[in-house]
Amino acid sequence: MFMSLSLLSGVLIAVMITINGMLTMEHGVHSATVIIHFVGLIFIAGLVLIKRENPFAGRHTWYLYLGGAVGIVVTILNNLAFGRISVSAILALVLLGQTIAGLLFDQFGFLNMPKYPFARSKLVGIIIILLGIATMIDNFEFASIVMSFSAGICIVVARTLNALLANVTSLRIGVFYHHLIGTVLSLPILLFLGSNEIAAFHLAPPSNWYIYLGGIFGITVLLIGNIIVMKVSAFYLTLLIFVGQIFTSVIIDMILTQAFSHRNLLGGIIVSIGLCVNLLLDYKRKSD
Repeated sequence: MFMSLSLLSGVLIAVMITINGMLTMEHGVHSATVIIHFVGLIFIAGLVLIKRENPFAGRHTWYLYLGGAVGIVVTILNNLAFGRISVSAILALVLLGQTIAGLLFDQFGFLNMPKYPFARSKLVGIIIILLGIATMIDNFEFASIVMSFSAGICIVVARTLNALLANVTSLRIGVFYHHLIGTVLSLPILLFLGSNEIAAFHLAPPSNWYIYLGGIFGITVLLIGNIIVMKVSAFYLTLLIFVGQIFTSVIIDMILTQAFSHRNLLGGIIVSIGLCVNLLLDYKRKSD
């Protein structure tokens, strides 16, 4: 069940990225970031009110509230890398950062997460996964490579912080704070860096209303993440989300642009093979 939810999360992320991309083209990067977080905040605040929960009751360790802040860092890093290296390279390097961070979180149990000690038998699957990632990288620019790789690490940190906060509050309150912090931080960024976007702001025509739904998809992804992060190792969670995301992205590209990325498809297949190898080895080791 939890692995199926991980795959579903990847599918939803691919749809969310597409919608958010359309919103960015309509309003600009900084305005879109504010809109995405604000729409999500309104929606999750409504759910919290319906459930009669009080997000301001109780105080917890301060760093648990930083998931939204780390999420803003992810957005900034990816936006800076965009256009300097290909989207395929960004996707692959973000995956690499998540994979390395996932292995470290599993091995050492950072932030009090469950430990999943590394088994040498996983090396075969990991090598196959790295080959899949390498297949998707088609150009190199050092600063952008570092930024995309760092974004992948930040995704694991943000995902973990959100789940930990949800664990001591509730699934909805954890998501509420993610969007509250994200909205508060993205507003000054818009004011300082997006004056041109503010001046040119206009609502999209009714036919494009769906471009404003990215925040709702984001809430769904976070709610699912808060359920599965404590149940699936960070390493496997990263790979399962990626598999769902990459194959959905290939389909979306074919529908919207009639473009077909052989590189992404091949990379996704190789990563999936590596994932299956590790899952089979884990199953065999547990059954022995």
